[in-house]
Amino acid sequence: MKICFLDAGTLGDDLSLDSFSELGEVITYFSTSPDEVLSRAQGADVLIVNKVKLNRATLGKNPTARLICLAATGYDNVDTVFCREKGIGVCNVVGYSTDAVTQLTLSMALSLMTHLPEYDAYVKDGSYTASGVANRLSPVYHEIAGKTWGIAGYGNIGRAVAKVADALGCKVLVYKRTPVTDYPCVSFETLCRESDILSIHLPLNENTRNLLDQKHIKLLKKDAIVINVARGAVTDEAALANALKEGKIGGLGVDVYTTEPFPKEHPYTAILDCKNLCLTPHMAWGGYETRVRLLEEIKENIRSFARGERRSRVD
Repeated sequence: MKICFLDAGTLGDDLSLDSFSELGEVITYFSTSPDEVLSRAQGADVLIVNKVKLNRATLGKNPTARLICLAATGYDNVDTVFCREKGIGVCNVVGYSTDAVTQLTLSMALSLMTHLPEYDAYVKDGSYTASGVANRLSPVYHEIAGKTWGIAGYGNIGRAVAKVADALGCKVLVYKRTPVTDYPCVSFETLCRESDILSIHLPLNENTRNLLDQKHIKLLKKDAIVINVARGAVTDEAALANALKEGKIGGLGVDVYTTEPFPKEHPYTAILDCKNLCLTPHMAWGGYETRVRLLEEIKENIRSFARGERRSRVD
């Protein structure tokens, strides 16, 4: 069995992939551009990808691969219809990053709510020492207890974030197409109107693309904090940038972007100097323990496929 990592660079440089040699011949590429996929994928039985797009155009008419293993939960970068047509199995990994993404979601919410970077900078730049005053309470910050935390998407991560928000004393509201009984389920419009913190944990599909659009952004409270750790295209990034710049929302935390990395002309480049902005480089999923878990799950998906079983299949 020939196993090919097409974008191993996205998995970090602190973990070894040597153990995959137990399963077959292993070839790794740090990154792969769309026009390199066809030549690199030919002859491989298993393709392991994180962000590389695999479809009719990139794989060609007669791909040799029998299995695609996603180093992720989302699989919007793989054409599953084409794979089904060609008899290619597609596996994702569910639940491996729940704790890590929940941790970053909470970190963003607390940082933006408490204005931590501003207070930190005030001390580090010497302003605190020069002030002669024992404390500073500007910018004003508010307690998170008692606030309404709206959660869009109630999968593994959404549920974990809900529990954390609940533990902090927040009122939790949930937007989910199929209602749950854990917390009140509301429409997306109501979620936008009532949330002090709105965190997004939705997969990207035809129903969620551009869900948080300009119309819904206008429903948000002026001091609402928006956190997107799902997919960039679930939101209207230009509208969000404008809302933050014009003071129509209170804060914005984003770990995911429609184009990654986002280009210089991206809407967020115009707001990089905003103090109530927290941008991270799609790292929420990637804690050390998280990635160890991910690689073990990918190996088990390959073993399962070799045994003729269907494990974690999305095709």
